[in-house]
Amino acid sequence: MKKASDIINLARMAGRKKRLYSSHSLQQLIKPDRMITTGEIRSVIEHGELIEDYPGDKRGHPCLISGKGNAGRFIHVVCSPKDEYLAIITAYIPDGEEWDKNFRLRVKK
Repeated sequence: MKKASDIINLARMAGRKKRLYSSHSLQQLIKPDRMITTGEIRSVIEHGELIEDYPGDKRGHPCLISGKGNAGRFIHVVCSPKDEYLAIITAYIPDGEEWDKNFRLRVKK
């Protein structure tokens, strides 16, 4: 099993090879209230911070990366590194009611 500290490096290396977007992720990117670009996704993966990882997930070892996109808005990207590519599972603009002010920790309700 991969360590959490390794997963972001694996995601970055896989993302440099190729990024494959799930149909779900594409639907999320083009929502009018999001309009997240592939350039923003690339920037979040390359410069963002690992905030969660899911080593027991059926999709491999996905992780949640938080970073900034255009105009400094925070974007969360859930992705899973594979040998030849990075699977982009989803991406979204985090909700301030669900996350702390830095969008790194989930707020307990």
